[in-house]
Amino acid sequence: MNTQLNETHTKKILTEAKGYLNVGFTHSLNPYSGCGFSCLYCYVREMPIQTFRDSTWGEWVDIKVNAVEKYRHEIKKLRKKRSPVNLFMSSATDPYQPIERKAEITRGLLEEMVENPPDFLQIQTRGPLITRDIDLLIQLQEKCKVLVSMTIETDREDIKKLFAPYAPGIKLRLKTLREVHEAGILTQAAISPVLPFTPDFPKALENITDSIWIDTLNIGDGMMGKRSARLGMPRLFKENGLEKWYQKDIHVRVERYFKKYFPGHMVRVSREEVFPELWNK
Repeated sequence: MNTQLNETHTKKILTEAKGYLNVGFTHSLNPYSGCGFSCLYCYVREMPIQTFRDSTWGEWVDIKVNAVEKYRHEIKKLRKKRSPVNLFMSSATDPYQPIERKAEITRGLLEEMVENPPDFLQIQTRGPLITRDIDLLIQLQEKCKVLVSMTIETDREDIKKLFAPYAPGIKLRLKTLREVHEAGILTQAAISPVLPFTPDFPKALENITDSIWIDTLNIGDGMMGKRSARLGMPRLFKENGLEKWYQKDIHVRVERYFKKYFPGHMVRVSREEVFPELWNK
């Protein structure tokens, strides 16, 4: 898929957290607008950032070339106010999508964070490129709390190809999570959104993550499933004989299943508070 790349200058890089992010986080940070992974279920497809664009989601990415400069200015301003800074990177893009290999906006931000750290940083990604920055993550966690959350919505490659054909493979993401975990960095496996998986899925996550985060198309799209419905997710599930996985209570059953394999405190569901006990490790 060809992706149109545009260099842009953002007016602000730290956005005050709202909605579900407002529990535990003070700001979101998006190094890019748009995302080359182009997952079919992505709720951002139904947000103004996309609905007012002429190009289809996945076919455009705006590179925020002044992101580092803006972060430096904004974090120092927040520090003068003695404000806590708990960052979620990223809420509307992937910080390690393909263009990051060349643009290095995310790496530049991490380098700046080593000098001007937040109090807490959660990196949400499905990009194996994050292993390139393990050196910076190790340095940064000496200054603040760091959690790397890898999206692994299923353990089935066929399901991944159906819902997210341009995203990295599942085996590669599992390998990436293991490398980050073995480097001594706190990790999280984000089953987000829940897609059909095999009974052995929990075993694939053993010894490579400090926590499990469960989210679904109904509770995690920001509109209690309305955005997912507009994206045609109910139809896609039905057309592929997967209706039983598109239930409003699927998070309850998945949580119960994973708690058979992991301690209860390790398994959380979207819209519950983030993992404060992990910050103290």
